[in-house]
Amino acid sequence: MQATHRNRLKDETSPYLLQHANNPVHWFAWGQEALNEAKLQNKPILLSIGYSACHWCHVMEKESFENDSVAELMNTNFINIKVDREERPDLDNIYMEAIQAIAGNGGWPLNVFLTPDAKPFFGGTYFPPERAYNRPGWKDVLLSVKDAWLNKKEEIELQASQLIEHIQHSNNFGGIKNIIETLHDENFFSNHNCTLIKDNLLKNADKTEGGFGKAPKFPQTFSLQYLLQYACFFKDDIALQHAELSLHKMINGGIYDQLGGGLCRYSTDDKWLVPHFEKMLYDNALLLNVLSDAYQLTKNNFYQSAIHSTIRFLLTEMKNPEGGFYAALDADSEGVEGKFYVWSKTEVDNILEKNSEAFCKYFNITLQGNWEHTNILNITSSADSISKSFNLSKNEWEQLISGSRQKLLQARNKRVRPATDDKIILSWNALLITAFCKSYAATSEEAYANEAIQLYQFIEKKFINTHDKTVFHTYKDGIAKHPAFLDDYAYFIEACIYLQEITGQIQYLLTAKQFTEDALQNFADPESSLFYYTGNSQTDIVVKKIEVYDGATASANAIMAHNLLYLSIIFDKKEWHNRAANMIKGMSNVTIKYPGSFAVWASAYLKLCKGINEIAITGTDINALRKQIINIFNPFRVIQSGTKEENYPLLKGKAFNTEPTIYLCRNYSCEKPVKNVAELALLMKI
Repeated sequence: MQATHRNRLKDETSPYLLQHANNPVHWFAWGQEALNEAKLQNKPILLSIGYSACHWCHVMEKESFENDSVAELMNTNFINIKVDREERPDLDNIYMEAIQAIAGNGGWPLNVFLTPDAKPFFGGTYFPPERAYNRPGWKDVLLSVKDAWLNKKEEIELQASQLIEHIQHSNNFGGIKNIIETLHDENFFSNHNCTLIKDNLLKNADKTEGGFGKAPKFPQTFSLQYLLQYACFFKDDIALQHAELSLHKMINGGIYDQLGGGLCRYSTDDKWLVPHFEKMLYDNALLLNVLSDAYQLTKNNFYQSAIHSTIRFLLTEMKNPEGGFYAALDADSEGVEGKFYVWSKTEVDNILEKNSEAFCKYFNITLQGNWEHTNILNITSSADSISKSFNLSKNEWEQLISGSRQKLLQARNKRVRPATDDKIILSWNALLITAFCKSYAATSEEAYANEAIQLYQFIEKKFINTHDKTVFHTYKDGIAKHPAFLDDYAYFIEACIYLQEITGQIQYLLTAKQFTEDALQNFADPESSLFYYTGNSQTDIVVKKIEVYDGATASANAIMAHNLLYLSIIFDKKEWHNRAANMIKGMSNVTIKYPGSFAVWASAYLKLCKGINEIAITGTDINALRKQIINIFNPFRVIQSGTKEENYPLLKGKAFNTEPTIYLCRNYSCEKPVKNVAELALLMKI
């Protein structure tokens, strides 16, 4: 593309926006300049939202946005704005809901037509250049919208206003704001409802291939975590079996990179064979969380191995030299999805030589291929059965597989790599802190604790302005941008809580408290117990939304409910407990009926139903004991440790100048102090 085509996006830091900097389209980034220009020229806005790892975003760019005649049509009739959904998830949330209301579905690229005051009135996702796939052509869409704006402007503006009212009404999802909570209703949190949540999750379970529903299949790690928690407290084998089946199928499937490690975004088939090959930071952080839970609960080394493999991938391919972690790896290389990851049998034979037959048998590599005449590595047979068929001992087999993987990985690294979305997002990095902490708790691998601490320090240095305490959402090339959203706050508070658990350092709790107070001040909805997604300082949006669904990442409101419950005990703040309980109660009806979309809320409901174990560890040398305690699968707990008395409820009045001692309190009563983890486990009945 000629340099004369460079547009305003050339000064942005987002890899997605920079991909469009050479388009002949006169793109603006979202901001006051673009919004003012639309009003000045009285032109509709074409808002196009995507992200750098989005395959169909690339397709539409190549087909339409790089086309001079299409660009001329766009430039003449519209103010064109490009948005990276990962930089501005608030805009994505608002306009995605609008398109779902208009078209009945959504996705990316998201192309939305707005009035000059940024109200949506029409749009869709991918449009081909000419009519195809039962979709209108992009030029036809542009001409139709141009004509409608010139001849039916009043109708459009009325429709846009009605659409904004619809989005505002959705903030009262399920009548949340009208619910009168009765916190002392002893029957509200019941074992029966916990079981009903489990049963409703399993109604949609794929009992053969694991996971939930049909293709495309997403990991749904929150649902798996609920099943593990339920299995622990109710001794339910069926819940445990489905969680384990799902994790084994995913980790052995093509959705997981069998050479380099790391989970892809989703599977395009029921058997987890053919992924959408992009790798997201948050998916892998969330995978580590559920793998850690599974390993703690079962002590199956399969999960420990997957934890190590996933973290190796993150450290090797996603870590920035400054210390943060990148957002994503693209699905495409050389313009072809998955090309970097797939193999022909001939390639494998040439690289592995005498070891190729056994390796190919284990990873289902054939001459015909298992996807588009190539092979995606996946495992469907046990290592024992394959190794025995080749008369190999366990040690010989492990050496063959490990050595072969390394050879193929070295060969793969010579290929053209998928692009890296190298912006660093606060919320996703905070998720990874939690994942490192949980991985450390499960495996006792000190390096993971160190990674968590270093990542916290990176966030503190790069995302938080020390002068005015402003918190930012993204960081790249030395620049922190965009005010932080609720999920940035919620996930960072959660990360601080976990850091305190693994280190015993109270400073992390104080940071969590400060961020919670700031969130209550800047994000709280005055009419309910919930929080807005955007803070009070955010003025460039047409409506403030309350997000409650658990999607690819957890609802920030659900995480805030968990955080408030935890910190209310640490700091003896009854009002925080009441707020969290109100949030959970307000969401309970939809949580019980549709737990697949509200699984983090379901965990909060289960937490209040079963009660929270309050654990204090005191004494002169407590590090080893704390390490043993966090190694136990005990998801509904509050842990605080110290070597001297502090002015915190869990530590006040305890003995410190003695050998390490464990204090357990539950439901407003305390057990007799104990000296070891075995005695604690008996008291907790886990």
